[in-house]
Amino acid sequence: MKHTPKLDAEAWVDQYGDALFHFALARVNDREAAEDLVQETFLSAMKSRDRFQGRSSEKTWLVGILKHKVVDHYRKNRSILYKQDTWNDPNSPDGFFQANGSWHDRPQHWRTNPGKSQEIKEFLDHFYRCLADLPQRSADVFVYREMDGLSTAEICDRLELTSSNCWVILYRARMLLRKCLEVLGFSRQQEESRK
Repeated sequence: MKHTPKLDAEAWVDQYGDALFHFALARVNDREAAEDLVQETFLSAMKSRDRFQGRSSEKTWLVGILKHKVVDHYRKNRSILYKQDTWNDPNSPDGFFQANGSWHDRPQHWRTNPGKSQEIKEFLDHFYRCLADLPQRSADVFVYREMDGLSTAEICDRLELTSSNCWVILYRARMLLRKCLEVLGFSRQQEESRK
């Protein structure tokens, strides 16, 4: 008999709300949409909490649900990436300071290349767009395997697939994502020419 941990859903908002909000905001760049996604995440978690088996932390489980919500958000709003500015206002102090004016996290020495950071942000925006364009089942298999790190057995159990069918769907999803990203300008040859 499996041990299912007792989940304290009331504590989720206090313990994980800010982290989930910042995770969502970094991916959708819209405060209202990020808040909605976090709320949807908590609602989904409440509905499916009997399936949580404690193999990961509650936070990891909630972030996994949120990842699916972000993909669904892009699927529903396919034109978002091209209609809105994908960068936060650099002059906005939101999220950097606590109510008393002190830093949430003191800035560290700048160790990254700002141009490289922009390339990564651009890639992720296009990646989520391509992921949203996949058929639902293909996107689910890809996210469960590559982003959530679930085993084939767990994916098959959740989606009622055979293991061979799961691997075929995963292979096709990877190929479709690669093709989509290449059409958008992300290929090995182009990456090598940028160096």
